[in-house]
Amino acid sequence: MARRRIGHNVTRPPRLPDEEPLSFPVARDIQSVPGIPKRDNEVSYYSREAPLESVAVSESASAEWAGAVRMEFAPETAKLYEDFQRRMRPIVDWIKSTRDMEPTAQPSGGDVTETIREAALKLGYSEVGFAPFDPRYVYRSRRPDLNPRLPTAICLALEQDFDATQTIPSLDAERAQGDVYVRQAELSRSFVDLILSLGYKVQVSGPTWHLGPMIPMFVEAGLGQLGVNGQLLSPRFGSRARLQIILTDAKITHDKPVDYGIHKYCALCQVCVLRCPGRALDGQKLWYRGIEKNKLNFARCRPVMTRYSGCGICMKVCPIQKYGMKPVMEHYVETGEVLGKGTDNLEGYTLPDKGYFRPGRLPQFRPDFFAMPRGKTEDILFAEFKERLSDPDRNGAEAPQDAVDEDALWRAFRERLRDTLDRPETTLDMGMDMSN
Repeated sequence: MARRRIGHNVTRPPRLPDEEPLSFPVARDIQSVPGIPKRDNEVSYYSREAPLESVAVSESASAEWAGAVRMEFAPETAKLYEDFQRRMRPIVDWIKSTRDMEPTAQPSGGDVTETIREAALKLGYSEVGFAPFDPRYVYRSRRPDLNPRLPTAICLALEQDFDATQTIPSLDAERAQGDVYVRQAELSRSFVDLILSLGYKVQVSGPTWHLGPMIPMFVEAGLGQLGVNGQLLSPRFGSRARLQIILTDAKITHDKPVDYGIHKYCALCQVCVLRCPGRALDGQKLWYRGIEKNKLNFARCRPVMTRYSGCGICMKVCPIQKYGMKPVMEHYVETGEVLGKGTDNLEGYTLPDKGYFRPGRLPQFRPDFFAMPRGKTEDILFAEFKERLSDPDRNGAEAPQDAVDEDALWRAFRERLRDTLDRPETTLDMGMDMSN
């Protein structure tokens, strides 16, 4: 294919004094809009009429199902998740407490953008950017927890280990993910103390306990764009980053979204769509809640994640994750081709019980592989209760109708419901949002 004309060049500033700027071209034919294409009036409408909810809440039945299935198919991963939850529980308590923390000094009133940026990078964060906090993306169940007087989102990314990521799906990759979340929490304490010492309030969102989805604000802060795989594709490490937001009322100059060429490049690439074991990714964009995006099929994704250590193949086979945005975009300008597409180096992966899958080959699963309860656990319990109450044969085909003990059914339902509602907070998967 012919060499592409350059539309514009992107330069990311160095993060530390001894680092070079990151510069690369974006071909003219993949230029698009900065940020994410959206219809603001629709985003506002859905936020008002049908607020977002965490999957850990709206799909809690699948969390219980996954726990049992994971113990059977991936017991080492199940043990890792249990250990991770124990490590994160006190961290989540601290994250929740940040909403009520008071500044430890009087604010100067000056712009502290660069002071905060430099501090975050020196602490060890991989990327930092600033954007207006958009409350339309707060989960319904988290709205009572939000401090509405913190207008700025400090967007903080921490890179996951490269070598471990390339072993996806694996226990090593899941362990590396958990280590990043724990490290995020450690950095957060120092970072929060710094902002409080400047005289400003904070509220932490993530890891594990989130106010809502973070990618929209990371995109607004110029730290990447939304990929077909539903992940933030960032210039230095693609989707190999774990995200966190800290809200503040500090005086900060916001960054701007950037057109990295991702929207049209992803449409050309489609490697994650083609290589997904569960066929859970749709290569065609649609408008969803006011955002133009590729929609994930949860019912096709979650069963694979459950049995194969969190899966993550859509991350592994992304060329921008594997090679970096600069080599990928330079290769496209020179050749008009997707770097690594069609090669084992990029597209090959192994599923423990099924073997190696080279480019062009995908695993096959029985239909019952994807059988999974949907919705909230309490809704399913209620549906089962109604079914047993209304089914003439609910106590067996030979039981007479008047022998049914409806009080016993009601007591059993109440006990199961109480157990569900009183259950301690649990994470849906490694690092995903908690259920309460």
